[in-house]
Formats: sequence, structure tokens, C-alpha cells
Amino acid sequence: MDGPGMDVVDEAGAKAPQDRLAAWLAEDMAAVNLLIRERMASRHAPRIPEVTAHLVEAGGKRLRPMLTLAAARMLGYAGKDHLKLAATVEFIHTATLLHDDVVDESQRRRGRPTANLLWDNKSSVLVGDYLFSRSFQLMVETGNLRVLDILANASATIAEGEVLQLTAAQDLRTDEQVYLQIVRGKTAALFSAATEVGGVIADAPEDQVRALFDYGDALGIAFQIVDDILDYGGTAATIGKNTGDDFRERKLTLPVIHAVARATPEERAFWVRVIEKGDQQDGDLERAMAILAEHGAIEHARDTAMAWAGRAREALCHLPESELRLLLSQLADYVVERVS
Repeated sequence: MDGPGMDVVDEAGAKAPQDRLAAWLAEDMAAVNLLIRERMASRHAPRIPEVTAHLVEAGGKRLRPMLTLAAARMLGYAGKDHLKLAATVEFIHTATLLHDDVVDESQRRRGRPTANLLWDNKSSVLVGDYLFSRSFQLMVETGNLRVLDILANASATIAEGEVLQLTAAQDLRTDEQVYLQIVRGKTAALFSAATEVGGVIADAPEDQVRALFDYGDALGIAFQIVDDILDYGGTAATIGKNTGDDFRERKLTLPVIHAVARATPEERAFWVRVIEKGDQQDGDLERAMAILAEHGAIEHARDTAMAWAGRAREALCHLPESELRLLLSQLADYVVERVS
């Protein structure tokens, strides 16, 4: 989830890499935003644009579509199909958010009430389905079968990751390997598809397309780990949802998995009660955070995120030097700096 917390300046007053990337791609992003507004319209069901606009125009930073635009431009693409692919990526992302909020019974997204809270679960699910359909219409219009294959696979992988999370949630046997599989599915799959299709539409050499995939994959993993860390210490303004939502939803994220693996018998009994049995009481979130601190769980998760950010930067070494490449490298660092 990319929310308002990514729009900051550093100590010297310089804009964050994501904002500099947005400025570099401003003309393309304006065209993408226009395309999004056109394609989310519905002549027969006014609720569709109402629900979609609530989320699409809620201040999200459009990180994933920017990655598509940056990848295509970095490799010299001069056509217009990258705009359709960027809009496709944003529609897929928005559809998954609408569905996720229903599954998680969430009440806040990007700092605002969720669509399912303002309307209802049925509207959120059906509008999400509509956006998935729109995304496939857009990608078909490019006439590129490989692009269609990449984005269709990513859509399936996202759903697979979410279902895996359902089956692994509340199961204290879930380890870091399963967690990584979940993250690769529900988050990194769309990051890697977003960057990969930018290279494909630019007709880039295979080694460069692979490098773009690797960059997106590593960036997406780092991004999700950081989001999971922020749930146990970020502000609501930073993460765009209520602090502690993952705990209340009994999600086994990386910090908790690390602490559970090192738990004393008393601590394990606590995790069984609050995660497996769902018997949460006043003060439990604070105790959970104290246990995470005791076992260095946040530091471990931060180190893991930094390692994945490093892999993202390494992948870029296989691409031509340019200002865009530098911005993408800085973006990988910035994602992790949110929890430094």
C-alpha cells in the first residue's frame, strides 16, 4: 500500500526520490491519470466511479504505474502504450485494495474510511471486479501478447498470495520462508510486473527485461516488509491505516514471526492467545510491541528490508546509466529509510 507517508522531504529540504520521479514523469502521469478517469467511468452504474474515485483519488502516490513509465522511458520507449500499461497496473492495484479491505474488514485506507465501510462489501467486491475487467481491456489494446501474459500471471499470483496468507494466518508454525512467499505474491508480483512490462513494451534486450523484473521483485519485498514494520510503530498518517491493524487482524508478519521463533514458554502462550485464538485484550498490543523489542524483531525486519533494497539496486547495474536509473536506485533506499 502506498499512502501519504511517502510524500515527505528529507532533512535538507529536498524532495524524496518518489516525488522527484513523479516530477520527471509528470507529463506521462498526467496522461495516465486522465486515462484512469476515462476508463473508470460507467454509463449504467454510477456507483462504480463513486467507489473507484474514493480510492483512486485519495492521495495514493501511483508508485506502481510510475515504475512502468520509468522502465519504459529509461530504455528509450517513445510510443504511447506505456500509458495504457501504467493505467492497467493502477487498476489492478486498486482492485486488489478494494478486495483486501473486504477480506480484512478494514476501516481505513490511505488515511480515509474504506469503501466497504462507506458503501458495503458487495459494492467493493463488484467494483473491484469491474476494475480488473477494465485492466484487461487496456492491456489487450496494446496488442502485445507477452505483456498480457505477464500481467495476467501477476493478477493470478496476487490472488494466490492473498489466499496463502489466509491459510497461513493465525498459524504460529508459519516461518520466514512462507512469509516471503506470501509477500512475493500479494505485493512484489505487481511491482515486478510493472517494471517488467515497461521493458517489454520498449523492446529491450532480455537481460535488461530480467533486470527490471528483479528490481521490481526486490523493491516490492522491501516495501511490504517496511509496511509490516510500520504497523508496530508508524503513525496513522504515515501508513494510511490504523497502527496495530495487522495485530488486530492476527496477521503473522515478519516481526512477529521472528519473535515467535524466539519466544519463551510464557511469550508463546501470549502469541497463542492473541494470534491463534484471537482472544485480544486491552494492553495486548503494547505487550506485543514490548516482546518484539525484547527479541530485536523490528531490527531484524529492518535489516531484511535493507538487504532486499540492496538487491534492487544491484539489479539496476545491468541497465544503462541515466537519471531515471539513479532515481530508481534512490527510491530503493528511500523505501527502507522510512523505518531507519
